[in-house]
Amino acid sequence: MQQTVIKPKPIIWRSKEAGFVLIVLLLYYIALPPLQAQELSYLKGQTISAAYEGWVEKEDGSRAFLFGYFNRNWEETPDIPIGPANFFSPGSEDQGQPTRFLPRRNRYVFEVPVPDDFTENDELVWSIEIRGEVSKAYASLRPDYFLDNITIMSETGALGGGFSTPEIQANTPPEVEPEGLIQRIQTRVGEPVTLSVFVTDDGQPISLRGLVSSQRNQPKYPINDDGSLKLEEALKRPTQGTVGKQNGLHHSWFIYRGPEGGEATFNPPQTAVWEDVRPWTNSPWSNFWEPPELPEDNKWVARVTFDKPGTYVLRGRADDGGLWTDIDVVVQVNPLDR
Repeated sequence: MQQTVIKPKPIIWRSKEAGFVLIVLLLYYIALPPLQAQELSYLKGQTISAAYEGWVEKEDGSRAFLFGYFNRNWEETPDIPIGPANFFSPGSEDQGQPTRFLPRRNRYVFEVPVPDDFTENDELVWSIEIRGEVSKAYASLRPDYFLDNITIMSETGALGGGFSTPEIQANTPPEVEPEGLIQRIQTRVGEPVTLSVFVTDDGQPISLRGLVSSQRNQPKYPINDDGSLKLEEALKRPTQGTVGKQNGLHHSWFIYRGPEGGEATFNPPQTAVWEDVRPWTNSPWSNFWEPPELPEDNKWVARVTFDKPGTYVLRGRADDGGLWTDIDVVVQVNPLDR
């Protein structure tokens, strides 16, 4: 990417106050936040870093590693097939990792069962290569990597740092039951497929749905007295050290694996499952997001249409704001002439 560099003209000091001015400028620039490379944002063309989030212990005593990733793009969703650029070692190169990488930070995307003979000295490595850059995530059973539900809910932004109640500590993930046999479906390009699931939850964390509905007569966005939008307030940098997430039960479908460049159109549009913090986006991490109304009979219905033939893995996520449950559906999309 070419950049135009504008070189300022040299300043020739002829004043006795030059020393004072230099000191003032120095203090001013020290007070400014440094413009580091990590503060720049890109729509596309950037790399992806694999992330090891930690390990959990299941009710049956088994353990699992949790992985995620950071896609530095805001719009591009690269496809990296299982193979030399997307693999695990030692053992099978395919451990259920995604091949479609959603934008920005995605935490706790998938889990890998820990082998029974795995020790604290062993490591499981996930490697990703894109645009010539290799990233590796090293999973181990070190005690400081142990995760519980409170930590997970805090790191995804559902809870404030250090905040906890007995009710939240007892929070359980939503329960999901597919309607019919939708684990494997065949369709053709352009022909819609209907996906239906029943989702139930324990009501924790407390949803903001009631608070939002009780304030519907109040301004939804920051506005001036003349009714114009306060853009500078709406778009200002967040002050918290981590993301904040709105709580509220919802269900979303998204492409987890698929052919390169293959897209799916969902009706209705699905709530984002990645940390989209831009205002007014359909994301729980966005300002002004409202939890959707709960459907009758707890039945969530979506229609999906594909634009390219191939084998897709759609992931459906039921999220209560703090914890979630995923189910996968394999869709074989055939050409229209078949």
